[in-house]
Amino acid sequence: MPPKRRYRGPADAIRIGHPHRPLQDLYYELMRGSWRWLVSMFAVVYVSTNLLFATLYWLDPMAVEIDGGLSYADAFFFSVQTLSTIGYGALSPASVYSDVLVTLESMVGILGVAVGTGIVFTKFARTRAGVMFSDKVVINVRNEKPCLMLRVANARGNEVVEAEIRVSILLTETTMEGVTMRRVVDLDLLRNNSPVFSLSWTVMHVIDETSPLFGMSLQGLFDERSIVIVTLTGIDNTFSETVHARTIFTMEDVRLGERFVDVIDFEGEQLRIDLRAFHDTEPDPMWPEGLHDQTFFSPEPANFLPVSAG
Repeated sequence: MPPKRRYRGPADAIRIGHPHRPLQDLYYELMRGSWRWLVSMFAVVYVSTNLLFATLYWLDPMAVEIDGGLSYADAFFFSVQTLSTIGYGALSPASVYSDVLVTLESMVGILGVAVGTGIVFTKFARTRAGVMFSDKVVINVRNEKPCLMLRVANARGNEVVEAEIRVSILLTETTMEGVTMRRVVDLDLLRNNSPVFSLSWTVMHVIDETSPLFGMSLQGLFDERSIVIVTLTGIDNTFSETVHARTIFTMEDVRLGERFVDVIDFEGEQLRIDLRAFHDTEPDPMWPEGLHDQTFFSPEPANFLPVSAG
């Protein structure tokens, strides 16, 4: 089975009433696409342009000076030389018609090189955050209270200075007038910033009486199609530029009664992080017995006493 595509939230929404016209915002589409898509598009445009001009040259057998007559292959490679401003060898324009086409194609080639260079340089030089997010959210026990946790890591290994993380949840709310609306609510974190983010960071939200999740159930949030939105910003120490990363979790990504396995230890005197186990979880021994099948985030506090306490 192919891996499940990560839900992107509102970006996946179907927009009705406004047709999608990529050519109206071509630069945005090119910057947004992957490198594979960008290179493939450039290749298609390059070959198509040469085929178009090759056809125009081929329509006039006397357009290009060549022994033995002008074949379509000769016209195509003559177009490649003109568009790429390589220079002529055995082939050269031989009529006013071909001179006009050469002028137009040279203009297209210069503009194409300028646009392509700008897009490739901008895309290549754009600072990206090498941030990994866990593929799930866990709810376990910390200090005898249920706690929502997720994990982030700096996979690049450099320093992200003054990193700040924000966790929000999209909830359905009904006003006093009976109007239902969707609202983004921030979750208070035990620590939402780090002076230097270079390894791993476990982000925690305590589900107590002050939490928007208190008294709610996982099934209820699933029925409302709630999502958890996580954003991280900071300053890349290498480029001295602001970087940001974002991910979205659905309620299908929530795991009750589990905790993340530890990925940081020491090898001799050297600190080590094992990213192979970054997404792995294990049962939380402090999670109350019999609560694994329940969906409430906030059971009675007595249920969250350590199991050993009876």
